[in-house]
Amino acid sequence: MAVEENCDHNCENCEENCESRAPQKDKLNELSSVKKVIGVVSGKGGVGKSLVTSLMSVTMRRRDARVAILDADVTGPSIPKMFGLKERAQGTENALFPVTTKTGIDVMSLNLLMENETDPVVWRGPVISGVIRQFWTDVIWKDIDYMFVDMPPGTGDVPLTVFQSIPVDGIIVVTTPQDLVSMIVAKAINMAKLMNVPVIGIVENMSYYVCPECGAKNYIFGKSSVEETAKDFGIKNVSRIPINPDLARECDSGLIELFNGDYLDDMADAVEKI
Repeated sequence: MAVEENCDHNCENCEENCESRAPQKDKLNELSSVKKVIGVVSGKGGVGKSLVTSLMSVTMRRRDARVAILDADVTGPSIPKMFGLKERAQGTENALFPVTTKTGIDVMSLNLLMENETDPVVWRGPVISGVIRQFWTDVIWKDIDYMFVDMPPGTGDVPLTVFQSIPVDGIIVVTTPQDLVSMIVAKAINMAKLMNVPVIGIVENMSYYVCPECGAKNYIFGKSSVEETAKDFGIKNVSRIPINPDLARECDSGLIELFNGDYLDDMADAVEKI
């Protein structure tokens, strides 16, 4: 007999792992509308999650989609700088309003609320998790087709909060060519599987360098095993971002919306098919 037929809806002494025990997703503000939520994750820091979040957002915006970025990397927010955002986010007693970039991408980040963007965020996990939940529930996200969530590194409190509180439709895993990172990628993918979140694809950042003189590809960090890792987990979509000084300058200058490259077009196609 099915568990539901014998269920008295009292979970206190019940050990069954049924849908009634699943964490409830937080509700959006009644004035908000978000169709798809994509998490950008990695098992470690410094691999380029914010870069991939930014490039994917710009790419989808160029396809005339309404795009938003929820910066969940509360202790290391870099999204506002990449987009050259200087103004503070405004709000009322009941809601916050995202800051909009030059091309029309809505952004909410802790750095848009702080008086000084260089002030450290010395908060414990539960406080950080609460802020991220408020970014989802209290911000007015108007008519968003795709929201990209720039996740903090690892598989701890904050990524768990995002997966449990926000209806994530899929994740993009970011990596670099070193062999060690393959193990870290596996951790991120396995966490997503535990949370029943599909993996859209893997993006390998700093994959190679193109010689400006002869056009040859140089694999500075060695050829990666990203294809094998993707195959092992049944992931079909793999994209690569080269080491590009122009891209680095655009990030540092707040001009990421001007980037030139088709590195993530295939990944954008996969996002559209969710």
